Amino acid sequence: MAFHMPNYQFPLKPPRELHSCHVYSSFNEQEPAQNSMGLQFIRKKKLLSDLSTWGIGGPANYFLQVFNQTQLLSAVRYCDEQSMRYIILGKGSNCLFDDMGFDGCVILNRIEFLEKIEHGVYRVGSGYPFNRLGVLCANEGFSGLEFAGGVPGTVGGAAYMNAGANGQETADTIDSVEIITNEGESRMLKRRELNFGYRSSPFQEMKNLASITAVTFRLKFSKTAREMQQEYLARRWSTQPLAQRSAGSVFRNPYSMGFSAAELIEQAGLKGLKVGGAMVSNKHANFFINCGSATSQDMLELIGIVKDAVNQKFGVELKEEILYIYPS
Repeated sequence: MAFHMPNYQFPLKPPRELHSCHVYSSFNEQEPAQNSMGLQFIRKKKLLSDLSTWGIGGPANYFLQVFNQTQLLSAVRYCDEQSMRYIILGKGSNCLFDDMGFDGCVILNRIEFLEKIEHGVYRVGSGYPFNRLGVLCANEGFSGLEFAGGVPGTVGGAAYMNAGANGQETADTIDSVEIITNEGESRMLKRRELNFGYRSSPFQEMKNLASITAVTFRLKFSKTAREMQQEYLARRWSTQPLAQRSAGSVFRNPYSMGFSAAELIEQAGLKGLKVGGAMVSNKHANFFINCGSATSQDMLELIGIVKDAVNQKFGVELKEEILYIYPS
């Protein structure tokens, strides 16, 4: 039986709860760098630390880049044919790779086109930088994605996670989403067909999803869009450790409690807590920093300690927003 990993991965678990997925692959050491479909594979040389904003992770067994939907579809089909686990990665801003690497194929999404359909309507490739889109839309006077100017991910990742901040969410501006399935089918889903929630989307539960390939956004004209974005960016720089290596918010906010995750972590006295090279930021308690030498185990242990401490003090079980990528 073939196993693969879909577009985004398993929920993160503390180290004591890690489980492995056994994968059987017909690739071997003599596999050529280029297959019959013209896909350029790199064998055991690409470090995942180079693909993650946390700067953590060992080598990928196989690595390739795709620049359009046809290449992505070919890569997915090839991995399935070879019984090869795969992940499709954007900016790596919300994931934690293991120091052992990834015993499968990492497909880097470079589908970065942008089409202006009409005023305020943009069709954008899933690999397009989300912060660049946010800045472009605000500069052109359209509101809805002002928050995106400070989000270091891709359009596909933002739709998948329903990224948001400052009272805005990605889902509020989505008109349609284009996907490909594991069976190689291309589909377009209209917004009315999609049920989003706080940091959640239907794509997270879609078992036959191979990847989001494009998203169409419909924004509203606003004379204050650029000004609002500049205010959001200034606030981010003053409250978040943007100059340090992090993965963004580690935990989702438990809004039913009336407190943010950062407030709970700070009130538990955990700011500045270190495990090896991993540290809870002194600037924003829901940002965990790689101080330069953090391992995946350091980060997993720190996350587990923080979860346990918050649960013991407040009776709140924090839920991870970041995703842990199992090595095998």
